[in-house]
Amino acid sequence: MSTPTSTPGLVPGDGSTALRKAALRLIPFVAVMFFINYLDRTAISFAGPNGMNDDLALTAAQYGFAAGIFFVGYIVLEIPSNLALHRFGARKWLARIMVSWGIVAVLFTWVQSDTQLYWLRFLLGVTEAGFFPGAILFLTMWFPREYRRRALAGFYLAQPLTTVIGAPLAGFLMQSGHGVFGLEGWRFMFLCVGIPAIVLGVACWFYLTDRPEDARWLTADERAWMRRELDAEAGENQQRGHVSARRILREGRVWALAVAYFGLIYGLYSLAFFLPTIIGGFQERFGTTFSVFEKGLVTAVPYVPAALALFLWSRHIYRNGFKSWHIALPTLLAGLSVPVALYMNSPYLTILVIAVTACGIFMALPNFWSLPAQFLTGAAAAAGIAFINTFGNIGGFSAPYVTGWLTDLTGDEKLGLWLTGGLLVLSAGILLVLSRRSRATDASERVATQTSAA
Repeated sequence: MSTPTSTPGLVPGDGSTALRKAALRLIPFVAVMFFINYLDRTAISFAGPNGMNDDLALTAAQYGFAAGIFFVGYIVLEIPSNLALHRFGARKWLARIMVSWGIVAVLFTWVQSDTQLYWLRFLLGVTEAGFFPGAILFLTMWFPREYRRRALAGFYLAQPLTTVIGAPLAGFLMQSGHGVFGLEGWRFMFLCVGIPAIVLGVACWFYLTDRPEDARWLTADERAWMRRELDAEAGENQQRGHVSARRILREGRVWALAVAYFGLIYGLYSLAFFLPTIIGGFQERFGTTFSVFEKGLVTAVPYVPAALALFLWSRHIYRNGFKSWHIALPTLLAGLSVPVALYMNSPYLTILVIAVTACGIFMALPNFWSLPAQFLTGAAAAAGIAFINTFGNIGGFSAPYVTGWLTDLTGDEKLGLWLTGGLLVLSAGILLVLSRRSRATDASERVATQTSAA
């Protein structure tokens, strides 16, 4: 799964101007959409240890099930939703998704029981289905391969920043909003983080442009340049062994990437859903006491270096060329560091090790999505990206539920996080195997080409 290691050079005037215009107009907006998306799906992790679990009388397993059932609805509709986006266009479909999930997110304000919580989390997954792979697909429709990794890095930067900004924000809303409208703090937080999705969804309808050829904010020459670059890339993919949409489930590379992504997502959501709980347990383990707002600040700490690592790693790859070890190495680092955090003897060392885990995960994730685009285009790209994301997000369901169940079973979180580390190491191994096989295939093709030329 390697790509050429050449560093992208200068592009013609029309190309550099078009890329700059597209990047400034589209990436920040789509990144803000992702920020709201990730905040809404992980808001339960802030609410749980700060009043919700007590008010609804949830055990660790019940909380984990509520966090994870989101992904059941999400998984069921992921591929159909992405194919619908390919058919109807990103502008309309992403707008529909955002408004729908925003309405459901607001309804969490009035949840009264564990059953209602389960149903709302399931419906949130149903309404969010297709957003993430749809956003990825949208960016692949705009940015040629050599510039796509930078676009994806800018988009993915919203994910760690969601916790850097969102965790203290959630803590502030829960602490200062307690009693507003007669609501508990965690309910007020749900209300405040749900409304922006509706507003941004309406804005999406009017702001996004589906394809370069439809962009009135580009000149005719700029539109033509981008279309030529994207069409040329699609033609190269056809020659390199294009996979059709019908063959997706019979393609070994798709399944391998899906399993590798499963491990990454399992690690991501183990961190996202249980880090606030781990920090809440610092009082028992180390005798420290934090206010709700302070817990939000501490939760944000590991994601600050993670955001910086994501940016610098993606910049390094852009300048020096991409290879699969750029994903496998940080994934391995994340897997090896996860269990270590459980054996630190101070809250500071625990957060430091968790920061290493977060850095590894976020260094790998944005660059992962350059792999499917090497052999998938068009409807196959829509179906393939959605399938990989769907399979991976089974890890999103499994991580909180299995971790919570194991915590209830054993009395601590150690076994669950050892499992998390093992799955991340497995993902790193799969990516290294894919890289080796890809190099062997490329070498065989070069020999065959030289032989035929002779």
